[in-house]
Amino acid sequence: MKIAIASGKGGTGKTTVSVNLARMFGVPVQLLDCDVEEPNAHLFLKGDKIKEEIVTIPIPQVDEALCDGCGECGKFCKYHAIVTFGTAPLIFPELCHGCGGCTMVCPTKAICEIGRRIGVVETIKSDHITLIGGRLDVGVAMAPPLIRGVKERLLDNMPTILDAPPGTSCPVIAAIRETDIVLLVTEPTPFGLNDLSLAVDMVRELQIPFAVIVNRMGSGDGRVHDFCHKENIPVLMEIPDDRRIAEAYSRGILMVDALPEYRDLFQELIKKINITTKMEN
Repeated sequence: MKIAIASGKGGTGKTTVSVNLARMFGVPVQLLDCDVEEPNAHLFLKGDKIKEEIVTIPIPQVDEALCDGCGECGKFCKYHAIVTFGTAPLIFPELCHGCGGCTMVCPTKAICEIGRRIGVVETIKSDHITLIGGRLDVGVAMAPPLIRGVKERLLDNMPTILDAPPGTSCPVIAAIRETDIVLLVTEPTPFGLNDLSLAVDMVRELQIPFAVIVNRMGSGDGRVHDFCHKENIPVLMEIPDDRRIAEAYSRGILMVDALPEYRDLFQELIKKINITTKMEN
């Protein structure tokens, strides 16, 4: 089972849900930190780093002796990562998405590909949790290729939790694709409702089963619950607005370790996830 934890905005408690859910699994589980621009799951899971791998994407390299300046490569590239003005092409690596199309359309076979580093993927072992996290290099603009690099390292023989980036843009879609269920974490505020509605539209467009988790319950109003009721969206868990949770979080301590009374909350969430995914299938 692949469970994605997402949200329409940052700061709702995605990582809080992800790491505590992983802790409460009674079997070996993988936790993928797909928020490669701001990874933070490792702050809560102390363990040994067992692997670090460099991730690259292919970018074009031109052999000027073979290039006749025809411009076919520039016509093909929608991202303007390679352009020509009747001479050897100019390449803008930061814009390249690594699709390889320019190498295929070049009539003189003047273009080959070389790897450009975009970040690293680290694997950490913490008790029964295998944490696989990406870290985007400074100055790299595109997160999705690194997110795909993180997901390529997951194993299909154990449950997987994916901590997605916040928002509803390309990195989030790259993270939640091909998952069995998406849990949208929100808060009972006007901002939380606004961004939740955007996230709901996103997962519905992708046709992925989803449900909602309301964090900081009691700090706002009932509009999020009214929205979920109207849209027939299940609310699988409510996390109270408990100052002790924030205090534990600030020290890098898991909620279920610092406050054992919340363990049953996550055990019940696991049961509800299993029931929801079976109903969808």
